[in-house]
Amino acid sequence: MTGPTITSLAFLTPGNFLDDDPGPGLEETLQLFEFGERLGFDGAWIRQRHLEHGVGSAAVFLAAAGQRTRRVELGTAVIPIGYENPFRLAEDLSLADVLSQGRLQVGLSTGMPHAELLGDLVHDGEWRSFDLSYGRVAKVVGHLRGDYLGGPDTVIHSPGTTQRPRLQPYAAGLADRVWYGGGRLRSVRWAAGQGLNLLTGNVVSGERTDDFTTAQLDLLTAYEDTLAAGRRTRTALGRVIVPFDTADAATRARYRAYAKGRHERTLAPQGPKRTLFAPDLVGTAEQILERLAADPVVARVPELRLELPYEFHREEYEQILYDVRHLIAPELGWRPAQPPVPALRAVT
Repeated sequence: MTGPTITSLAFLTPGNFLDDDPGPGLEETLQLFEFGERLGFDGAWIRQRHLEHGVGSAAVFLAAAGQRTRRVELGTAVIPIGYENPFRLAEDLSLADVLSQGRLQVGLSTGMPHAELLGDLVHDGEWRSFDLSYGRVAKVVGHLRGDYLGGPDTVIHSPGTTQRPRLQPYAAGLADRVWYGGGRLRSVRWAAGQGLNLLTGNVVSGERTDDFTTAQLDLLTAYEDTLAAGRRTRTALGRVIVPFDTADAATRARYRAYAKGRHERTLAPQGPKRTLFAPDLVGTAEQILERLAADPVVARVPELRLELPYEFHREEYEQILYDVRHLIAPELGWRPAQPPVPALRAVT
Protein backbone atom coordinates (compact mmCIF):
# COMPACT_ATOMS: atom_id res chain seq x y z
CA MET A 1 0.00 0.00 0.00
CA THR A 2 1.07 3.61 -0.40
CA GLY A 3 0.54 6.33 2.15
CA PRO A 4 1.92 6.64 5.68
CA THR A 5 5.48 5.61 6.46
CA ILE A 6 6.12 4.68 10.08
CA THR A 7 9.75 4.69 11.21
CA SER A 8 9.21 3.91 14.90
CA LEU A 9 6.63 1.63 16.52
CA ALA A 10 5.84 1.70 20.24
CA PHE A 11 3.01 0.72 22.56
CA LEU A 12 1.52 2.34 25.66
CA THR A 13 -0.02 0.13 28.34
CA PRO A 14 -2.11 1.13 31.37
CA GLY A 15 -0.45 -1.29 33.82
CA ASN A 16 -3.64 -2.78 35.26
CA PHE A 17 -3.71 -4.74 38.53
CA LEU A 18 -6.22 -6.00 41.08
CA ASP A 19 -7.02 -3.88 44.12
CA ASP A 20 -6.39 -6.64 46.67
CA ASP A 21 -3.42 -8.26 44.87
CA PRO A 22 -1.43 -5.81 42.73
CA GLY A 23 1.71 -7.90 42.33
CA PRO A 24 0.59 -10.27 39.55
CA GLY A 25 -0.75 -7.43 37.39
CA LEU A 26 2.47 -5.45 37.67
CA GLU A 27 4.47 -8.58 36.87
CA GLU A 28 2.36 -9.19 33.78
CA THR A 29 3.01 -5.62 32.65
CA LEU A 30 6.76 -6.18 32.99
CA GLN A 31 6.36 -9.38 30.99
CA LEU A 32 4.46 -7.40 28.34
CA PHE A 33 7.49 -5.09 28.02
CA GLU A 34 9.66 -8.18 27.49
CA PHE A 35 7.19 -9.57 24.96
CA GLY A 36 7.10 -6.30 23.01
CA GLU A 37 10.87 -6.18 22.85
CA ARG A 38 11.04 -9.75 21.54
CA LEU A 39 8.55 -8.80 18.82
CA GLY A 40 10.83 -5.95 17.76
CA PHE A 41 8.85 -2.94 19.00
CA ASP A 42 10.99 0.19 19.26
CA GLY A 43 9.34 1.51 22.41
CA ALA A 44 7.35 0.33 25.44
CA TRP A 45 5.54 3.00 27.45
CA ILE A 46 3.61 3.00 30.74
CA ARG A 47 0.88 5.33 31.89
CA GLN A 48 1.29 7.08 35.26
CA ARG A 49 -1.96 7.11 37.23
CA HIS A 50 -2.81 8.22 40.77
CA LEU A 51 -5.48 6.61 43.00
CA GLU A 52 -6.24 4.10 40.25
CA HIS A 53 -5.26 0.51 39.49
CA GLY A 54 -2.16 1.62 37.63
CA VAL A 55 1.44 2.70 38.10
CA GLY A 56 1.74 5.64 40.49
CA SER A 57 5.48 6.11 39.89
CA ALA A 58 6.59 5.59 36.32
CA ALA A 59 10.25 6.12 37.23
CA VAL A 60 10.17 3.20 39.68
CA PHE A 61 8.39 0.92 37.22
CA LEU A 62 10.72 1.79 34.34
CA ALA A 63 13.76 1.18 36.53
CA ALA A 64 12.45 -2.36 36.96
CA ALA A 65 11.61 -2.66 33.25
CA GLY A 66 15.12 -1.57 32.39
CA GLN A 67 16.48 -4.63 34.17
CA ARG A 68 14.13 -6.94 32.27
CA THR A 69 14.85 -5.61 28.78
CA ARG A 70 17.96 -4.77 26.75
CA ARG A 71 17.10 -2.61 23.78
CA VAL A 72 13.58 -1.18 23.74
CA GLU A 73 12.99 2.50 24.61
CA LEU A 74 11.23 2.87 27.97
CA GLY A 75 8.67 5.66 28.10
CA THR A 76 6.16 7.23 30.46
CA ALA A 77 3.08 9.02 29.19
CA VAL A 78 2.42 11.15 30.91
CA ILE A 79 3.55 12.32 34.34
CA PRO A 80 1.16 15.07 35.59
CA ILE A 81 3.61 17.67 36.79
CA GLY A 82 1.29 19.16 39.40
CA TYR A 83 2.07 16.40 41.88
CA GLU A 84 5.83 16.43 41.45
CA ASN A 85 8.76 18.14 43.08
CA PRO A 86 10.84 19.04 40.01
CA PHE A 87 14.25 18.26 41.50
CA ARG A 88 13.22 14.99 43.13
CA LEU A 89 11.44 13.83 39.99
CA ALA A 90 14.52 14.67 37.93
CA GLU A 91 16.65 12.62 40.34
CA ASP A 92 14.38 9.56 40.00
CA LEU A 93 14.21 9.82 36.21
CA SER A 94 17.94 10.30 35.90
CA LEU A 95 18.65 7.25 38.04
CA ALA A 96 16.21 5.11 36.04
CA ASP A 97 17.84 6.30 32.81
CA VAL A 98 21.35 5.42 33.96
CA LEU A 99 20.17 1.98 35.11
CA SER A 100 18.60 1.36 31.68
CA GLN A 101 21.74 2.56 29.87
CA GLY A 102 20.11 5.62 28.37
CA ARG A 103 16.78 4.26 27.14
CA LEU A 104 14.31 6.45 29.07
CA GLN A 105 11.75 8.61 27.26
CA VAL A 106 10.06 11.05 29.65
CA GLY A 107 6.51 12.21 28.91
CA LEU A 108 5.22 15.15 30.97
CA SER A 109 2.05 17.21 31.09
CA THR A 110 0.44 19.87 33.20
CA GLY A 111 -2.59 19.20 35.34
CA MET A 112 -3.52 17.41 38.57
CA PRO A 113 -6.07 14.61 38.22
CA HIS A 114 -8.02 14.15 41.48
CA ALA A 115 -6.61 17.47 42.71
CA GLU A 116 -9.26 18.02 45.39
CA LEU A 117 -8.36 14.69 46.98
CA LEU A 118 -4.60 14.82 46.63
CA GLY A 119 -3.55 18.47 46.50
CA ASP A 120 -3.34 18.96 50.26
CA LEU A 121 -1.60 15.60 50.72
CA VAL A 122 1.12 16.35 48.17
CA HIS A 123 1.80 20.04 48.81
CA ASP A 124 2.44 22.09 51.93
CA GLY A 125 0.72 25.45 51.76
CA GLU A 126 -1.93 26.82 49.44
CA TRP A 127 -1.11 24.74 46.38
CA ARG A 128 -3.76 26.43 44.27
CA SER A 129 -1.46 29.46 44.09
CA PHE A 130 1.61 27.42 43.04
CA ASP A 131 2.91 27.25 39.49
CA LEU A 132 1.83 23.72 38.60
CA SER A 133 1.95 24.30 34.87
CA TYR A 134 4.62 24.99 32.24
CA GLY A 135 7.09 26.55 34.65
CA ARG A 136 7.20 23.36 36.69
CA VAL A 137 7.85 21.26 33.57
CA ALA A 138 10.66 23.64 32.60
CA LYS A 139 12.26 23.16 36.02
CA VAL A 140 12.39 19.38 35.54
CA VAL A 141 14.04 19.79 32.16
CA GLY A 142 16.50 22.30 33.58
CA HIS A 143 17.55 19.90 36.33
CA LEU A 144 17.96 17.08 33.81
CA ARG A 145 20.42 19.24 31.88
CA GLY A 146 22.77 18.88 34.84
CA ASP A 147 23.66 22.51 35.45
CA TYR A 148 25.87 23.03 38.49
CA LEU A 149 24.28 24.62 41.53
CA GLY A 150 25.70 27.70 43.20
CA GLY A 151 28.64 29.70 41.91
CA PRO A 152 31.77 28.38 40.17
CA ASP A 153 33.52 28.00 43.52
CA THR A 154 30.66 26.18 45.24
CA VAL A 155 31.57 22.65 46.33
CA ILE A 156 30.14 20.03 48.64
CA HIS A 157 32.05 17.60 50.79
CA SER A 158 31.07 13.99 51.22
CA PRO A 159 33.05 10.95 52.42
CA GLY A 160 35.98 10.51 50.09
CA THR A 161 35.22 13.30 47.65
CA THR A 162 34.82 17.02 47.07
CA GLN A 163 32.74 18.01 44.08
CA ARG A 164 30.68 20.72 42.47
CA PRO A 165 26.99 20.09 43.22
CA ARG A 166 24.50 19.06 40.56
CA LEU A 167 21.84 16.42 40.06
CA GLN A 168 23.28 12.95 40.53
CA PRO A 169 23.56 10.60 38.84
CA TYR A 170 23.72 12.82 35.78
CA ALA A 171 22.18 11.11 32.74
CA ALA A 172 23.73 12.64 29.62
CA GLY A 173 21.17 13.26 26.89
CA LEU A 174 18.06 12.63 28.98
CA ALA A 175 16.97 16.27 28.75
CA ASP A 176 16.70 15.79 24.97
CA ARG A 177 14.41 12.80 25.51
CA VAL A 178 11.67 14.75 27.27
CA TRP A 179 8.24 14.72 25.60
CA TYR A 180 5.25 16.95 26.21
CA GLY A 181 1.71 15.58 25.95
CA GLY A 182 -0.03 18.50 24.26
CA GLY A 183 -3.72 18.71 23.42
CA ARG A 184 -4.13 22.48 23.04
CA LEU A 185 -2.58 25.04 20.71
CA ARG A 186 -0.98 26.96 23.55
CA SER A 187 0.56 23.76 24.93
CA VAL A 188 2.13 22.60 21.69
CA ARG A 189 3.52 26.06 20.96
CA TRP A 190 5.08 26.15 24.42
CA ALA A 191 6.56 22.66 23.95
CA ALA A 192 8.03 23.68 20.60
CA GLY A 193 9.49 26.84 22.11
CA GLN A 194 11.21 24.70 24.75
CA GLY A 195 12.51 22.25 22.14
CA LEU A 196 10.56 19.34 23.68
CA ASN A 197 9.40 16.34 21.71
CA LEU A 198 5.64 16.12 21.11
CA LEU A 199 3.16 13.42 22.08
CA THR A 200 -0.28 13.71 20.51
CA GLY A 201 -2.85 11.00 21.02
CA ASN A 202 -6.51 10.19 20.70
CA VAL A 203 -7.69 13.10 22.88
CA VAL A 204 -7.38 16.78 21.86
CA SER A 205 -9.19 20.04 22.53
CA GLY A 206 -11.64 21.38 19.98
CA GLU A 207 -10.57 25.02 20.10
CA ARG A 208 -11.46 26.01 16.53
CA THR A 209 -13.40 23.04 15.22
CA ASP A 210 -15.70 20.16 16.15
CA ASP A 211 -13.68 17.79 13.98
CA PHE A 212 -10.99 15.71 15.68
CA THR A 213 -8.76 15.34 12.63
CA THR A 214 -8.82 19.06 11.85
CA ALA A 215 -7.99 19.91 15.47
CA GLN A 216 -5.05 17.50 15.57
CA LEU A 217 -3.67 18.74 12.27
CA ASP A 218 -3.86 22.29 13.67
CA LEU A 219 -1.81 21.15 16.67
CA LEU A 220 0.88 19.63 14.46
CA THR A 221 1.07 22.74 12.30
CA ALA A 222 1.32 25.03 15.33
CA TYR A 223 4.09 22.88 16.81
CA GLU A 224 6.09 22.73 13.59
CA ASP A 225 5.68 26.45 12.89
CA THR A 226 6.93 27.36 16.38
CA LEU A 227 10.05 25.16 16.40
CA ALA A 228 13.26 27.11 16.07
CA ALA A 229 14.88 26.85 12.66
CA GLY A 230 17.07 23.79 12.49
CA ARG A 231 15.78 22.35 15.76
CA ARG A 232 15.29 18.58 15.47
CA THR A 233 12.67 16.98 17.68
CA ARG A 234 10.47 13.89 17.56
CA THR A 235 6.70 13.67 17.22
CA ALA A 236 4.73 10.55 18.12
CA LEU A 237 1.08 9.82 17.39
CA GLY A 238 -1.06 7.67 19.67
CA ARG A 239 -4.01 5.66 18.41
CA VAL A 240 -6.13 2.92 20.00
CA ILE A 241 -5.64 0.07 17.52
CA VAL A 242 -7.23 -3.32 18.23
CA PRO A 243 -6.87 -5.86 15.42
CA PHE A 244 -8.54 -9.20 15.97
CA ASP A 245 -7.24 -11.35 13.11
CA THR A 246 -5.73 -14.01 15.40
CA ALA A 247 -8.35 -13.64 18.16
CA ASP A 248 -11.12 -16.16 18.78
CA ALA A 249 -14.81 -15.38 18.27
CA ALA A 250 -15.49 -14.49 21.91
CA THR A 251 -12.55 -12.08 22.01
CA ARG A 252 -13.64 -10.45 18.77
CA ALA A 253 -17.07 -9.84 20.27
CA ARG A 254 -15.46 -8.33 23.37
CA TYR A 255 -13.37 -5.96 21.25
CA ARG A 256 -16.40 -4.85 19.25
CA ALA A 257 -18.39 -4.20 22.43
CA TYR A 258 -15.50 -2.15 23.82
CA ALA A 259 -15.41 0.10 20.75
CA LYS A 260 -19.19 0.41 20.64
CA GLY A 261 -19.29 1.56 24.25
CA ARG A 262 -16.85 4.39 23.49
CA HIS A 263 -18.21 5.48 20.12
CA GLU A 264 -20.72 8.09 21.29
CA ARG A 265 -17.98 10.27 22.79
CA THR A 266 -16.43 10.68 19.31
CA LEU A 267 -19.53 12.28 17.80
CA ALA A 268 -19.26 15.77 19.32
CA PRO A 269 -17.08 17.86 21.68
CA GLN A 270 -17.39 16.71 25.29
CA GLY A 271 -17.66 18.96 28.34
CA PRO A 272 -16.76 22.62 28.90
CA LYS A 273 -13.23 22.07 27.58
CA ARG A 274 -14.67 20.78 24.28
CA THR A 275 -12.65 17.57 24.40
CA LEU A 276 -12.52 15.64 21.13
CA PHE A 277 -11.89 11.88 20.95
CA ALA A 278 -10.61 9.85 18.01
CA PRO A 279 -12.58 6.70 17.15
CA ASP A 280 -10.98 3.42 18.23
CA LEU A 281 -9.67 1.31 15.35
CA VAL A 282 -11.12 -2.15 15.91
CA GLY A 283 -11.41 -4.80 13.20
CA THR A 284 -9.33 -6.86 10.86
CA ALA A 285 -5.87 -5.68 9.89
CA GLU A 286 -7.17 -4.90 6.41
CA GLN A 287 -9.98 -2.73 7.79
CA ILE A 288 -7.62 -0.91 10.16
CA LEU A 289 -5.06 -0.29 7.42
CA GLU A 290 -7.74 1.30 5.25
CA ARG A 291 -8.62 3.72 8.04
CA LEU A 292 -5.00 4.51 8.84
CA ALA A 293 -4.28 5.17 5.16
CA ALA A 294 -7.16 7.63 5.05
CA ASP A 295 -6.02 9.48 8.19
CA PRO A 296 -4.02 12.60 7.19
CA VAL A 297 -2.54 12.84 10.69
CA VAL A 298 -0.89 9.42 10.34
CA ALA A 299 0.71 10.62 7.13
CA ARG A 300 2.25 13.59 9.01
CA VAL A 301 3.84 11.71 11.92
CA PRO A 302 6.63 9.12 11.52
CA GLU A 303 6.28 7.54 14.98
CA LEU A 304 3.20 5.48 15.88
CA ARG A 305 2.36 4.57 19.46
CA LEU A 306 -0.24 1.85 19.94
CA GLU A 307 -2.43 2.79 22.93
CA LEU A 308 -3.64 -0.39 24.58
CA PRO A 309 -7.13 -0.30 26.14
CA TYR A 310 -7.69 -0.24 29.86
CA GLU A 311 -8.68 -3.41 31.72
CA PHE A 312 -7.87 -5.95 29.01
CA HIS A 313 -6.09 -9.18 29.89
CA ARG A 314 -2.45 -10.01 29.29
CA GLU A 315 -3.18 -12.57 26.55
CA GLU A 316 -5.36 -10.02 24.75
CA TYR A 317 -2.61 -7.40 24.92
CA GLU A 318 -0.13 -9.91 23.52
CA GLN A 319 -2.48 -10.84 20.68
CA ILE A 320 -2.99 -7.18 19.79
CA LEU A 321 0.76 -6.50 19.80
CA TYR A 322 1.40 -9.59 17.70
CA ASP A 323 -1.18 -8.66 15.07
CA VAL A 324 -0.01 -5.05 14.86
CA ARG A 325 3.61 -6.16 14.58
CA HIS A 326 3.03 -8.74 11.87
CA LEU A 327 -0.08 -7.61 9.97
CA ILE A 328 -0.28 -3.80 10.25
CA ALA A 329 3.07 -2.13 10.93
CA PRO A 330 4.94 -3.69 7.97
CA GLU A 331 2.22 -2.45 5.63
CA LEU A 332 2.88 1.06 6.95
CA GLY A 333 6.53 0.82 5.94
CA TRP A 334 7.84 -0.04 9.41
CA ARG A 335 10.78 -2.37 9.83
CA PRO A 336 12.35 -3.41 13.14
CA ALA A 337 15.59 -1.56 13.80
CA GLN A 338 17.24 -4.71 15.12
CA PRO A 339 16.47 -8.43 15.03
CA PRO A 340 14.27 -9.61 17.92
CA VAL A 341 16.28 -10.42 21.04
CA PRO A 342 15.95 -13.59 23.12
CA ALA A 343 14.05 -13.45 26.38
CA LEU A 344 16.01 -12.61 29.51
CA ARG A 345 13.75 -14.95 31.47
CA ALA A 346 11.05 -17.44 30.69
CA VAL A 347 7.57 -16.00 30.20
CA THR A 348 4.69 -18.21 31.30
